[in-house]
Amino acid sequence: MKKDTISVSLEAEKLRAIKKYMEKKEINVQDELAEQLQKLYEKYVPVNVREYIDEKNEEESRAKKPRKPAKNTGAATSTSTQQE
Repeated sequence: MKKDTISVSLEAEKLRAIKKYMEKKEINVQDELAEQLQKLYEKYVPVNVREYIDEKNEEESRAKKPRKPAKNTGAATSTSTQQE
């Protein structure tokens, strides 16, 4: 699925404090924000719309995958037989 970017403003000192204390807990700010956005999506977007979007994404990912060529099921034979 194509991703989009959002921008949020926050006072620099507050952002430094967030980063400092999140680092102590080994938590990434970007990951935490992405998780919170996912929760907002699940909270506000109706289930039927989310299902539609999921199905659409699955169809797009299937269409993008290249098809593998069929395997050759014929038995391989060797013609190099030595007789002594």
